[in-house]
Amino acid sequence: MLHNAQFELGAARLSQLPPEGGSEVAFAGRSNAGKSSAINALTGRKQLAFVSKTPGRTQQINYYRVAPGRYLVDLPGYGFARVPASVQRTWQRVLSRYLQERGALRALVIIMDARHPLTELDEQMLGWFGQTGKPILALLTKADKLSRQEQVRTLQAVTRSVQERYPNCGVQLFSSVSKLGVDQARGFILEHLSAVDETRVGAA
Repeated sequence: MLHNAQFELGAARLSQLPPEGGSEVAFAGRSNAGKSSAINALTGRKQLAFVSKTPGRTQQINYYRVAPGRYLVDLPGYGFARVPASVQRTWQRVLSRYLQERGALRALVIIMDARHPLTELDEQMLGWFGQTGKPILALLTKADKLSRQEQVRTLQAVTRSVQERYPNCGVQLFSSVSKLGVDQARGFILEHLSAVDETRVGAA
């Protein structure tokens, strides 16, 4: 189903989001952590999500439709490179409300660079969404840049840290280059996209 993903809309405000009633799996991550590359690898579409040479440039919520009422949602890369402080504050409010209040949001995939996981901004994102109790998958991207021993140590350390505080969060190694972890992550996404209110989607 993920191979069917097509861009549907970009929303600058929550009022522009599709109606509630379907199911969404959102992707969040620090600018330059490899979020767009991960989305492209998971969908098997090389240019579905735009890989910017200026990380943090895109400041909108991008919806990709994979089936009626089912969406992958690409949230703006946090870090907000080269944008004014007022824009940063606005997007922090929008993202926190989306993560905490959006009923159609079934799960969050948080992208972390395996070489620099659990930054302050990663922790903030986990804090916003973790309290909802909904499932989280932390993808440790660019894992191909680590040795096997470093991969094991990083996976164990991050898993131990997040699950002490967020038992609803799983952690796995990921590489859009070597395809490490792609199938497992797809399984997580498809499982939660299927958690949709079929009666409301069918009536839409």
